[in-house]
Amino acid sequence: MATPSQVEANRANAQFSTGPSSPAGKLKVSHNALKTGLTGRTILLPSDDVAAYEKFTAVTYNKWQPATDEEKLLVQSVLDTEWRLLRIPTLESALYGLGRNELAVEVSHESNEQSRAAALDALIYRTYRKDFSNLALQENRLNRQLAKHTAELLQLQGDRELLVNLRRNDAMVAFQKAKIAKEPFNEAEFGFEFSTEYLSARCAAFREGNFAALPAFDRAWKAKMRNKAA
Repeated sequence: MATPSQVEANRANAQFSTGPSSPAGKLKVSHNALKTGLTGRTILLPSDDVAAYEKFTAVTYNKWQPATDEEKLLVQSVLDTEWRLLRIPTLESALYGLGRNELAVEVSHESNEQSRAAALDALIYRTYRKDFSNLALQENRLNRQLAKHTAELLQLQGDRELLVNLRRNDAMVAFQKAKIAKEPFNEAEFGFEFSTEYLSARCAAFREGNFAALPAFDRAWKAKMRNKAA
């Protein structure tokens, strides 16, 4: 345990550890934060809109409707990657804003306003070329990551949907047989419950259009149930 004198010494030392004070030091820290915002574990930066992120999360989960832990992890990765991609244009604009504040004096000798603006943009790009290149590299990396995880998610959901459709079809056939035989229908045999309303409507869709009509019917039924729940 630290002694009272050590605690007091630590407090005194902390007064000299408030971070970089020079423009160059502050710029380096800001660039570190920029990199963390694209590559680190922290998704939200202090400047991010938490409400907007929460809304974006709700929209993304509603779009993908993950049903397993693996799907949920992939959906979270997809939405966080998309959030980081949305951040890149803002970071580019911030770099140009920083450059205009720091470098405007370098082109103040240009009398023509349009020429001065073009010269300043060129100077900003040259000065922060590594940062702009890093943004481009991170954008490419994030796009590759997004494509990979989206493909994995589509594959998982496609496989799951195939199995679900097989169970739906089996349940529909069993329901129809039970109805004809005037016997009770046991939903538990298929691993999950089906309402009589759903199975009756699905059988009617099958009679009207065969198996080709069932995917569209199931999508419409899901939408109907979501709207009803909302």
